[in-house]
Amino acid sequence: MPHAQCPIPMKLFSAKLLSNNSQLSRLTVISSLFVAVMLMEFSTPTEYVFGYLYTGPILLTNSWFGGIATLQATLIAVCLTILNLWLPEGGVIKASTIASRAIASMALIVTGILSDRLRRSQDAIALTRAKLESQEELVKLREDFASTLTHDLKTPLLGAIETIKAFQQEKFGPVLPTQQQVLATMARSHQTSLQLLETLLDIYRNDTEGLKLDLAPVDLTNLAEDASSSLIELAANRRVHLSMSYGDSDWRRALWVQGDALQLQRVFNNLLLNAINHSRRGARVEVVLETQASYQVVKILDTGAGIAPEEFPYLFERFYQGHSDRQAKGSGLGLYLSRQIIEAHGGIIWAENKVPTGAMFAFKLPVYPFQSAVTV
Repeated sequence: MPHAQCPIPMKLFSAKLLSNNSQLSRLTVISSLFVAVMLMEFSTPTEYVFGYLYTGPILLTNSWFGGIATLQATLIAVCLTILNLWLPEGGVIKASTIASRAIASMALIVTGILSDRLRRSQDAIALTRAKLESQEELVKLREDFASTLTHDLKTPLLGAIETIKAFQQEKFGPVLPTQQQVLATMARSHQTSLQLLETLLDIYRNDTEGLKLDLAPVDLTNLAEDASSSLIELAANRRVHLSMSYGDSDWRRALWVQGDALQLQRVFNNLLLNAINHSRRGARVEVVLETQASYQVVKILDTGAGIAPEEFPYLFERFYQGHSDRQAKGSGLGLYLSRQIIEAHGGIIWAENKVPTGAMFAFKLPVYPFQSAVTV
């Protein structure tokens, strides 16, 4: 019967309508972000630069709409940042204001270029990987990708950081205190991007060459204390209290293992940073150090949102970002790198939910069998 064929066109029409609605929703989000930053820019004096906040909609545009749209969004952001030199005030424009706007524009351009290059690299890898016929070719591709990242991403990032430092040191003229704050924010953002890139390169290097360890007797208690000290300022800014305990003991104790101190320090930093980022203001992050049978055990407990049950099998996978708010905040690299390091030491890393709220990330390493020979 003729009417029996109607459901198929209707399904196609519905799918197309849903796709259009999704694109419209994404465009609305990006436009709203642009408008929000514009309001901040044009409602404040030109000396206050908020143009670097356009990096948010630029990255979303790259993720959702691709390279051409990213170029358009970057050009719009740069034009709006420069336009704020004349609008809304007009009048005399200071050289320092022009310099700060130029720095913000440069940061936006670098963000657009790097995000597009990274997306293109990822797309190229996905396409090539589908055509690979042997594990040997896959290893070569990973090496080429790591080399491309080093040259195309790390070099311009380092250049941008050095340029910002030069402005901070007033090598191009006086810089106002408010501009110093903007420069400091930009420097931190670029340093974070550089650290993320270095982590990514380390992961690929570990996958292709294996993790090389410089083994020696290591006290996990010292590493935990060093990591806590390095993150104390961040925790204070988030109003998060860091504490340490030693299981059933009230006294500080040494936990000796045979390991690479530098790599294990990265594990502590990753897990503590993860706990701080997912804790509410006024909350507490606790590091528990204890000995269980033939293992030294480290537990890092937070009071955040917890972990969805379906996320547990994938928490320590590379680039994994779950659907929960907790997982969406991360890059999917830190936990994977921590797993690489712990497993290379012959240990185990895992996560659990706390009752009533929060999560626990923990790892255990074999006890160093010659503790008596070590002087504390």
